[in-house]
Amino acid sequence: MFDGSIPALVTPFKDGAVDFGAFEKFVDWQIEQGSSALVPCGTTGESATMTIDEHNEVIAVTVRAAAGRVPVIAGCGSNDTATAALHMRHAEKVGATAALVVCPYYNKPNQAGLYAHFEALTKASALPILIYNIPGRSVVEMSVETMARLAELPTIIGVKDATGSIARVSAQRAACGPDFVQLSGNDDMTLGFMAMGGHGCISVTANIAPALCAAFQAACKRADYAAALVLQDKMFPLHAALFSDASPGPVTYALAKVGRMREELRLPMTPAGAPARAAVDAALAHAGIA
Repeated sequence: MFDGSIPALVTPFKDGAVDFGAFEKFVDWQIEQGSSALVPCGTTGESATMTIDEHNEVIAVTVRAAAGRVPVIAGCGSNDTATAALHMRHAEKVGATAALVVCPYYNKPNQAGLYAHFEALTKASALPILIYNIPGRSVVEMSVETMARLAELPTIIGVKDATGSIARVSAQRAACGPDFVQLSGNDDMTLGFMAMGGHGCISVTANIAPALCAAFQAACKRADYAAALVLQDKMFPLHAALFSDASPGPVTYALAKVGRMREELRLPMTPAGAPARAAVDAALAHAGIA
């Protein structure tokens, strides 16, 4: 259902409010550059500091701006099951294609709680669900066994895997089947992820290098891993630089540098520091972007 290069969209802000004008232009540019789907209201989009009304509007604007050209995978995660269900029902109503739902953070549910959370969401909305497994942020990791049980539910269609464990691609492929959509959540590890049976990447780097990320994914899809390695080498410094300070600080700096949006974040996120900015500058030059 989903493959290729899928940016986890940065949300532009202006004077404290979402800059919808810049955002719509950003969506257009992403599609023109070859992105195969869009993810608004994820971690990189600063969903954690949006009001529910803002969250809902960002998803609606993404759907309208995409205008059916590419699917929209709406970020709908929350550590409160009822709030996640609210997000999903809104996303379904405005025409999103699927929901990206993070494992509940801070509460630290056990595997039974993780299963119950996602099972409840399948009953709250008919929207297909991609599980977002990112233990570095949520402090809980969904086991392969729990994921396999959830994969038996008809609307649980795949995972954004940001565990940092390449071995999980094969383990999940064996447990959930080859049609269970596996999207990398780590740009720097995506080459290996794809070679082991992955389908694509929900990417931070694609915000600033969408054409390169799309070309990389196209090479992987045709199993031309030599070409993919050339692109990996070209983008690897950028993959690293965009996480050289708290994200999305570095990628917002990069986008401001090339004129896509203002360099504005919401507290507690702050702009990237000088060492990260220097790393981004060097990485952009290495990738031939700026």
